[in-house]
Amino acid sequence: MSGIQDRLTDTLYGLGWGTVKKLPDPVAARLGRTIADTAWKRRGRGVLRLETNLVRVVPDAGPERLAELSRAGMRSYMRYWMESFRLPAWDEERVRRSVEIENIRRLHDGMARGKGVVLALPHLANWDLAGVWATRALGIPFTTVAERLKPETLYDRFVAYRESLGMEVLPHTGGSAFGTLARRLRDGGLVCLVADRDLSASGIEVKFFGETARMPAGPALLAQQTGALLLPVTLWYDDTPVMKGRVHPPVDVPETGTRAEKTSVMTQALADAFATGIADHPEDWHMLQRLWLPDVADRGDTGEART
Repeated sequence: MSGIQDRLTDTLYGLGWGTVKKLPDPVAARLGRTIADTAWKRRGRGVLRLETNLVRVVPDAGPERLAELSRAGMRSYMRYWMESFRLPAWDEERVRRSVEIENIRRLHDGMARGKGVVLALPHLANWDLAGVWATRALGIPFTTVAERLKPETLYDRFVAYRESLGMEVLPHTGGSAFGTLARRLRDGGLVCLVADRDLSASGIEVKFFGETARMPAGPALLAQQTGALLLPVTLWYDDTPVMKGRVHPPVDVPETGTRAEKTSVMTQALADAFATGIADHPEDWHMLQRLWLPDVADRGDTGEART
């Protein structure tokens, strides 16, 4: 990305955080839908990639159904951004009444063990809102990691934004993040990781909706090395202003096998839990990037966008 593009991107995000959070709720909602529908009609790279991904999730969908899903998906994606821009202005009561999570007792029970908990989530609905709900409504601080974005000033904005919501944010690159996460867990803390996409050489191959994808090894490795409880979480929107969610049963560490074998089994279990949530609410899966290995290998594909 050129210097001019970097500055433009940073400026646009700055306007979002500075302006959108001041809008009345109905105005912000209409603006989000308008932006989403405009992007959907233009059939840009992100929309095309989203539809390609949705074909795997809903293989029986015809063209009309796929179009409905992708349009709803873009509206869900923009709802995420509208909410995220506005989160710093929400008070504790607003946050508390904006989220309902099923089986939250699994998190409380895991924290009570004193060995830490790893929450692993896919790119469903609004993981930032779920995070601020954990810190403000539940009173549980947590540590997460963030991908280094370009330009660097944009990455700094994201870190400052998430830290203002009560999260400890570590850079995804560099060798120190894993060690810091492990220390937080050994101290009985909470770690939250978005974990449905990893294109690095260390990613674990899993079967996901019938094809091979890579997902990060981190959640499984952290659980093995620290004794922390590993819990998958899925989120979704419905027709209300309240985001819903579910804490799935724990992913246990296998009793036998090498570390690599255990990591593979556990990551596949996470993928299966994610697939359940995504299949139930495909329109809320904000995967506007390549995920499956055949798509990653196809460098001629232009359907790419960053989430």
